[in-house]
Amino acid sequence: MLNDETGYEELYKVHYRRVQRLCRLLLQNVSEAEEVEQEIFLKMLRQYRAESWPTDWRAWLTRGTVSACHDRQRSTWWNPWRLPDGEDAATELPSFNLTPEQEVLGREERDRIWRCFQQLSPRQQEIFILRYLEGWSTDEVASILGLTNSSVKQHLFRAVRRLRKSLGDRP
Repeated sequence: MLNDETGYEELYKVHYRRVQRLCRLLLQNVSEAEEVEQEIFLKMLRQYRAESWPTDWRAWLTRGTVSACHDRQRSTWWNPWRLPDGEDAATELPSFNLTPEQEVLGREERDRIWRCFQQLSPRQQEIFILRYLEGWSTDEVASILGLTNSSVKQHLFRAVRRLRKSLGDRP
């Protein structure tokens, strides 16, 4: 049993930061994201203990995280009480080994990018995150979200075009 628990802990360590980032980006509310993270890792623990392991934990966790975030956003009790964290949501995203100098110098630019990102539709945000931040192919994103490949490409094109326009880059 110790070996099983050690295996789960290692799996948790490997995927924790990615799931955390995905939840915070999709929900844009730190406390809601933390609750969904807990739900996801509890489901993972149950799946692990039942020994009905998926062939790819990364894909399983991504699908589960996206689904749980959708459920949270659609729930009738959550939306009226939800207040976006605004600036806090962007600043509390986990950093990946940035130096204090990089953090200070990049804060203004990150805030500007974050504001532009928030102007995208929720579907565009979701697809952009899965494709460019998580690294899934367009086929995989389409499968995860239950969309056609052409729909995913169209959302990506519009999201990138809008981000470039908002950030002042030429398409």
